[in-house]
Amino acid sequence: MAARRCSFSTVFLILLSFSVVNVAHSQETTPINANNVAAAHNSGKDTEGAAAAEETEARRAALHKEGASARGAGAAPLAPQAKDDFQEELVIRPLHSGDIYASFHFRTLWESDFMTRNKVSHYRLFPKSLGQVISKFSVRELHISFTQGYWRTMQWGQPYQPSPPGAELWVWFQDSVTDVDGAWKELTNALSGIFCASLNFIDSTNTVQPSASFKPLGVVNVTDHRFLRYATLPREIVCTENLTPWKKLLPCGSKAGLAVLLKSEKLFHSSFHSQAVHIRPTCQDQECKTPSWELRQTLNVVFDMYTSAQGKREWSLFKMFSRTLTEACPLASSSKIYVDVISNAEGEQIEVSPATPLLSQNVVLGDRRTFSVYDLTQQVTFGTLRSLNLLIRWKSNEGDMLRPLLHAERYVAGYGLHTGEIHTLMFNNHPYRSFPVLLLEMVPWYLRLYIHTLTVTSKAKDNKPSYIHYQPSKDRLRPHLLEMLIQLPPNSVTEVTVQFERALLKWTEYPADASHGFYVGSSVISSLVPSVVAMNTNITEERPLFSNFFPCREESSYFVRVYTEPLLVNLPTPDFSMPYNVICLTCTVVAVGYGSLYNLLTRSFQVEEPSQGLAKRIANVIRKMRGVPPL
Repeated sequence: MAARRCSFSTVFLILLSFSVVNVAHSQETTPINANNVAAAHNSGKDTEGAAAAEETEARRAALHKEGASARGAGAAPLAPQAKDDFQEELVIRPLHSGDIYASFHFRTLWESDFMTRNKVSHYRLFPKSLGQVISKFSVRELHISFTQGYWRTMQWGQPYQPSPPGAELWVWFQDSVTDVDGAWKELTNALSGIFCASLNFIDSTNTVQPSASFKPLGVVNVTDHRFLRYATLPREIVCTENLTPWKKLLPCGSKAGLAVLLKSEKLFHSSFHSQAVHIRPTCQDQECKTPSWELRQTLNVVFDMYTSAQGKREWSLFKMFSRTLTEACPLASSSKIYVDVISNAEGEQIEVSPATPLLSQNVVLGDRRTFSVYDLTQQVTFGTLRSLNLLIRWKSNEGDMLRPLLHAERYVAGYGLHTGEIHTLMFNNHPYRSFPVLLLEMVPWYLRLYIHTLTVTSKAKDNKPSYIHYQPSKDRLRPHLLEMLIQLPPNSVTEVTVQFERALLKWTEYPADASHGFYVGSSVISSLVPSVVAMNTNITEERPLFSNFFPCREESSYFVRVYTEPLLVNLPTPDFSMPYNVICLTCTVVAVGYGSLYNLLTRSFQVEEPSQGLAKRIANVIRKMRGVPPL
């Protein structure tokens, strides 16, 4: 009976649930039927109203159906799909010294607006980790680079993407951010986790707000420098743990396309290695009706002729990267390799095999260059072996290299550990044109600058800067910031000198290797250098990625940013061996004194009988043997 009552209750519950579902369904469909009736009633009175009602009903039904299917599939709320595009390029430039320069460029364009409050939930090609960071911290532009080595401008010429040794980060925030310093601190911690770097060591002591340098590279020209932050870590070491997360940001990772060449064993066995990430808003058309976000990942590497090529002026993809190319990235709309076939000022040609009929002339860094182009999206590029291994040979070792028009150097002068002097040299190699440069110096607080000793000389004459912005440092709070606009005469060397005094740090502020010294970040020099040929000012025209990073607004000049060497300065360092000696001496005294006292307090004493003589002991032994009691 109990089982029968249980079965009856189960059947009753099932019937009750079906009735509830039917009532809910009828309530859900009732408004649609009412709208249909209303539309039919209005159709008898007004034909246009009926058409509008039918169109509205059709849209509502379509959205209802699409929403139901999306909910069934567990998809995100309905939103128009944003268009995105991915391109990849590799530029190979043989250097006059026999070394070879390879520059990777990966660009992801996404028609999305992070500046609005609408949250973006669907990511296809754009990495979600960076998208969430941009949206959370209201970032307008973000530029970060990790560099190992120093770019030798006089031997290699100007790079496509300049960067200083160590780590560099500069960010433009949106004007809606109220606490910029707080957002900057949280952003550095987030980026430190994304790129496995020491960016969490960025604080107020190595962060500045430039007033004239580092203008936005995107479409929004913000002039309020309160929303700009710039910081460097010149001692940051770049290694495989930084390269791995950088490759994971690519749509194809390192599984296909040009990224398969990024083998860490070969990249870090080079003279120079730099990887960077740039995020900025761009325009798709001239009127900027279609804004989009651009993520550009660049990797520059210089292979030494003697360590990688065994002293031969002959290179190949396999010799550089230990791999060859077999396919393009399936998600890339464009995948190309450019090889610069001009090596010196006389136009000496570079022999490349297999040969390609595609040649391209582009204006790069104020000069017209000729490139051999290999399109990886065409199967004919890989040949019958379905593998591409470019072979590059120099036809001649003669000729002079094209000298860069702008070059800079920096060093520390003086003796002792009390005072010193910083010298910055800027070279204008143009034979008859002068041009202005913007110099930025960021000096740590423990080098106390004597700003009254600042001198600028060109050709043994004083060169008065037209603009000077100086922000003094505060001990343990912020560094020195010095910005100057200086006119460089033609074919001249301009020297900027300033004296400083070394501060004595607290003993807890010294690093573990205090005798190694303290690093001072590179100076930054920005300028519009005169161009040999007319530059292209159309920002929407289709051009190679390596030639359109910096916006060009004048046909007669192009933008160049130059970094000097970082400085290594010795500070007054205490003898850290003295605490060790004191500890050892103290421990010895304590051990000897306390040990003796402890033995006296804890040892038990017993009275011993005086020892017997030798004759008596022998007599007792004899008496014992005879069974006679001892004496």
